[in-house]
Amino acid sequence: MSEPILSARNLQKAYGKRAVLKGVTLNVPRGVVVGLVGSNGAGKSTFLKCLLGLLRPTAGSIRLLGEEGWELTPATKAKIGYVPQTNRLYPWFNVSQMIAYTAAFYPAWDEGLVTRLIAQSGLDPKQRVSSLSTGQAQRLSIILALGHQPEVLILDEPAASLDPLARREVLTSLLEAAQNENRTILFSTHIMSDLERVASHVALLRDGQIDLFEELDSLKDRVKRLRVSANHDLPHDLAIPGSLRTQVDGHFATVAVNHATAASVADLEHRWQASIEVEDLNLEEIYLELNHR
Repeated sequence: MSEPILSARNLQKAYGKRAVLKGVTLNVPRGVVVGLVGSNGAGKSTFLKCLLGLLRPTAGSIRLLGEEGWELTPATKAKIGYVPQTNRLYPWFNVSQMIAYTAAFYPAWDEGLVTRLIAQSGLDPKQRVSSLSTGQAQRLSIILALGHQPEVLILDEPAASLDPLARREVLTSLLEAAQNENRTILFSTHIMSDLERVASHVALLRDGQIDLFEELDSLKDRVKRLRVSANHDLPHDLAIPGSLRTQVDGHFATVAVNHATAASVADLEHRWQASIEVEDLNLEEIYLELNHR
């Protein structure tokens, strides 16, 4: 098996006495799109900054493209595209000047790609950066991060402050970036619907650790909601294997369950003399159920 493109082992980061990352362990293979989720303040930005060498870990290690995050060489940095939560565009430039300025740092700049992406985005090359909307500025930031055809693209809450239309434009940019099968994308977000549209994998950061890392389709296949209906009162301590959360109300019960199978559902129907409807959940619902644990 090839070396993970991103590898964290017992990564810890504290600000004084306040521990933010408390032993993050994560291995990300090449060519996937990972949505990093967690509540506000969970440490998503801190994790990304440690990965990029912008923050020095307190303990543990984190490697990107085979190098320690704090010691990334210029050659490796040239293989990385980064879009921070707050854009770093220069307001006195126009779009074309901003592109030329960024391109000067990258010998392998793909001018044809950038020209095409700018045209697709509807951005006016002559428009001053200071007059761009928040969504336009964020999309320009993504295009600039893609201009040197990076192996790894890292984005910190790319759509957090955008309206629905601007978010759709940014997600379109991400989908275009993901078409390169050799490119690995890691983006943090708390907007589950965005992740569901773009990501192939989801990583859940909770209590300073990675609580879950899994293919999105696999996660949606295994976490379900059971709606139980009987002609008698169900016990309040209804015991269902793999249950994440159970609510009982007389003849009815709602159970979020891990690893529901046709056989286990049939067994429960027989045991409780009840009918059970298995309901698919979207990612936001799954996230909420997992956080009830």
